[in-house]
Amino acid sequence: MADASREYWIDGQDAPGSSDARITVENPATGEPIGSVPVGAPADVDRAVDAAQRAFDQWRWTPANERADLLHEAAQRTLSTAPSLVDALIREQGKARPEQEEEVEWSATTLRYYAELARNNRGRVLPSGEPRTQLNFVLKEPYGVVGAIIPWNFPLLLLAWKLAPALAAGNTVVIKPSELTPLVTLDWIRSCFDHLPAGVVNVVTGTGPEAGEALVRHPGVRVIAMTGSVATGQRIATVAAPMMKHLHLELGGKDAFVVAPDAAVADSVEALTYAALFNAGQVCTSAERVYVPAVMHDEFVEAAAARADSVRVGDPAGDVDMGPMAAARFRDGVAAHVDEAVDRGATLVTGGRVPDGLDRGYFYAPTVLAGVDHKMTVMREETFGPVVPIMAYDTIDEAIARVNDSPMGLGATLRSSDPVLVKRFFEEVKVGTVWINDPLTDNYAGPFGGMKLTGGGRELGEEGLESFMETKHVHWDLSPDAKDYWYPY
Repeated sequence: MADASREYWIDGQDAPGSSDARITVENPATGEPIGSVPVGAPADVDRAVDAAQRAFDQWRWTPANERADLLHEAAQRTLSTAPSLVDALIREQGKARPEQEEEVEWSATTLRYYAELARNNRGRVLPSGEPRTQLNFVLKEPYGVVGAIIPWNFPLLLLAWKLAPALAAGNTVVIKPSELTPLVTLDWIRSCFDHLPAGVVNVVTGTGPEAGEALVRHPGVRVIAMTGSVATGQRIATVAAPMMKHLHLELGGKDAFVVAPDAAVADSVEALTYAALFNAGQVCTSAERVYVPAVMHDEFVEAAAARADSVRVGDPAGDVDMGPMAAARFRDGVAAHVDEAVDRGATLVTGGRVPDGLDRGYFYAPTVLAGVDHKMTVMREETFGPVVPIMAYDTIDEAIARVNDSPMGLGATLRSSDPVLVKRFFEEVKVGTVWINDPLTDNYAGPFGGMKLTGGGRELGEEGLESFMETKHVHWDLSPDAKDYWYPY
C-alpha cells in the first residue's frame, strides 16, 4: 500500500516534528506497519497551542450562525469522504466494517447536533433587584484553548463528542490522538476541517507521558477533555490542579448487565452478545459483569456460550461480526483476567484463546465464564475485551447491590418488562446511564458520562456544550446615581 506516514496539523497546514523520532502505526488484524507519525515533544505542543491561542480571538467572535455553517460543512465533508475514512479505520483500529460505518455517521451527526444547539445558547436574563434601572444576565463564554486527549477505540466519534461542542462554543482545540490511531485522526482533520480558520483545530501526535502530559501542563490550555483510564485521569487531575484547569474526564467503566426474573432468555442473550462483544468488548460501556437469576443460570450460560461461538471473528475488512483487539498488550491483559478467574474457580465455558487460523494480528475468541465472584479481577477491574462473566443471584436486592459494588459507575443495563422493578432499578443504581432492554444506545440530546471513579464529565446533550463554556454573571445598573445602600449606612 502507499506510504501512510503523516505529519502534525498545526495552524492550518502540515507541520514536521521537532525531532526525527517516529511512532510506527500497525494494522491490528495483521500486526504489520501501515505508517508513522512524529513523536510529540513539549516544543511541538507549544507550537500547536500558540496557533490555537492566536486563532481564539477571531474564532470566539465569529457569529454563532457562521460557526454553525462551518460545522455543517465539516459534517457534510465527513459523509462525502466516509468510504475512505471507514477503510482507514478498519486498517488502523480494527472494528468490523458495519461498526466503522456507524462511527463515521455518528461523528457527522454529532457535528450537526452541536452546530444547531450553539445557535441559541449564549446565556439567560435574570429578574433584577430593581427592575426599572437594573439588568442582570448570565453569559456563557468559551474558555479558550481546549486540549483533547482521545482514545483508540472510537478515534473519530469520541473526538467528535469533544471537538463539536468545543468549537460550537467558540473554543479552539489542540488534539492529541492515541498513538495507536493517529493516521485516521489526521486524515479526518486535514480533509474535513481545513476550511476552518487556521489554528482553530490542531493535531499533535505522540504518547501520553510526552505529548499528552505537555498538553496538560501547558499554561495556555484552559480545558483538558479526555476519555481514558482512571489512572490516566488521576494523573491529569494531579498535574492540572495547581493551575485550576477545567477538567472534562470520562474514565473507566465496569458496566453491569442484569437479567430480571421476568426476562426472556433468548432475547436477553442477543442483547448481551451485542453489549459485550461490540468492538471486541473494547467499549467503556461494554457489559463486563452479568447477573442472572439462579433459576435460569444454567440455561442462560448455555445459550450465551452458543451465541458467542456463532460470532464470526476475522479480518474486519471482510464479512465478519468482530475484528481484532487493538494491540498485543491489551489481548494479554484480557487473557490474564480470564486465566486468573479460572485459577480461582471460575468455569471457562467457551473461548479463552486465539481463534483458529487467526495467529496474525491480535484476535481473541469471544469468551464466556461461569462461576465467577467479586473476588476475581474479571469482576472488579475493567477487562476491555470480549469476555462475558456470568454470576447467579437469588433476589433483585442482591442484584442491585452487586451492580453498585464497584468503584466505577458509567452505565448499567436491565432486561425487564416489570415497570415497578425498572423504576426501582434506575433510581437505585449509581451510574450515569441506565439502559432498559436496549443496551449501548446513545441519544445526542441525552448526556453521557459516569459517577464515582468514572469521573464527572458529561458529553452529548446541552450538558456537553456547557462543559466547554464558563459562566459569567453581569449586574448592570443603568443609572449612575448614588445608591442609598452605599456608605455611610
